[in-house]
Amino acid sequence: MVSIDEQVEILMSGAEYGDPETKVTMARELRERLIEAEEAGRPLRVYCGYDPRKPDLHLGHTITMRKLRQFQELGHDVTFLIGTFTSLIGDPSDKDKARNQLTVDEVRENARTYAEQAFKILDPDLTRVRYNDEWLSTLDFADIIRLASNFTVQQFLVRENFANRIRDGLPIYLHEFFYALMQAYDAVAQEADVQVGGQDQLFNIVVAGRKLQQGLGQKPQIAIIMGESLPGTDGHEKMSKSQGNHIPLLGEPWDMYGKVMSIPDVAMPIYYKLILGWTPAQLSEFEHALKDGSLHPNEAKMRLAREIVSIFHSPDDAVSAQQRWDEVFRSKGGPGIPTDIPTATIEADERVVDVLRRLNMVASGKEAARLIEQGGIRLADQPVTELSALVRVVDLPAVLQVGKRKFVKLINED
Repeated sequence: MVSIDEQVEILMSGAEYGDPETKVTMARELRERLIEAEEAGRPLRVYCGYDPRKPDLHLGHTITMRKLRQFQELGHDVTFLIGTFTSLIGDPSDKDKARNQLTVDEVRENARTYAEQAFKILDPDLTRVRYNDEWLSTLDFADIIRLASNFTVQQFLVRENFANRIRDGLPIYLHEFFYALMQAYDAVAQEADVQVGGQDQLFNIVVAGRKLQQGLGQKPQIAIIMGESLPGTDGHEKMSKSQGNHIPLLGEPWDMYGKVMSIPDVAMPIYYKLILGWTPAQLSEFEHALKDGSLHPNEAKMRLAREIVSIFHSPDDAVSAQQRWDEVFRSKGGPGIPTDIPTATIEADERVVDVLRRLNMVASGKEAARLIEQGGIRLADQPVTELSALVRVVDLPAVLQVGKRKFVKLINED
């Protein structure tokens, strides 16, 4: 049986608060809560929330999921909370402008596969899945006033992103204050002992959540704030769907493999650490091998890509993705075209940009314009250089390529 001291060491590993004193406080409170729970013969109530602003979770989300998995393996009660109500506002944390508001239908559709994606990491038999509209949608205006009375405006305005907006003369909308209030109420509604989150959730969890619980007569939750964030495919910025540098868990195996292969060499160690769970000793040996040349960066990255695809899909998918990568990028003749690409029918001359959007090969016209400017779109193996460029029926069949991994064969059946 794992001792309480050992549990504290395991569960606090990787947690950072930007303040050593806060970390000491959280570790002490976690130990005290573990003792209380053991004496009461119950597990800790632990959760982490995920807002379905988009339909897919990404590799960056799995950092907090792995911490939840540690709690599960130590016998605690873990809830995977889907923010079906908080998503209607959108978390303003680390944002320099207000988020677009979603509709109820959009949120429900986005949330449809969240639990299935989470079970790539979490044990489905040990995971409680809940939706926060269960309690937040029942609050009336009097409830909101009562909850809000636990906070001051000054407490919110000192948040860095709000302070920056005030400095820059940018608006802060009143509804954005409600997000932290609603997330704090999540902790109250679940009588949470522990909430796990990333650095961007420091205020929501440590300040708002704990303060509201205390104000309503509960013991304040322990915050486990993960210290490191996974960089996106650019190797620098935090992985984010809004930045477009994410690797979605729902991505096709070959696309996931290709996105991992696109990360800069310098980002590999943190992927090995945060996604594969390598120890400091393993990482030290790995970095030494890269430095002395005994391990080629490309081989290290292919190993990483295979491991990640195996985790989130299957070993067979990893083998197929590797073969497709080799076919396209490692053939003797240089980059090629896979043999299993999809086919789409073009019935009349159409702008390349419109084809890309219709086939969901780009997220927006803006993304298409950026890719064209960067030389990232090719038609019939020739770069597309103008937004007005056409796919002409008389030139079909032809392969349309976006970036290094997206292909479609365009045909006309007439």
